[in-house]
Amino acid sequence: MNSVDPVNPKRKRSRWLLLLALPYLGLCFPHIYARSTPALWGFPFFYWYQFAWVILASALLGFVYFKIKA
Repeated sequence: MNSVDPVNPKRKRSRWLLLLALPYLGLCFPHIYARSTPALWGFPFFYWYQFAWVILASALLGFVYFKIKA
């Protein structure tokens, strides 16, 4: 049985969907991460920071999907 509030069915989902704004906010201000140090395996911070958000965004999408589906 679905545990969504019958009065406001989108209320429960909206809190979890806010997590999807994190990748946007993390990459929205490049002046914060546009630097070369610290390097990771020879890659400047600018590049590996963005790549880390690709992986984190995928994990967040999966987490939100399962929380909304449950």
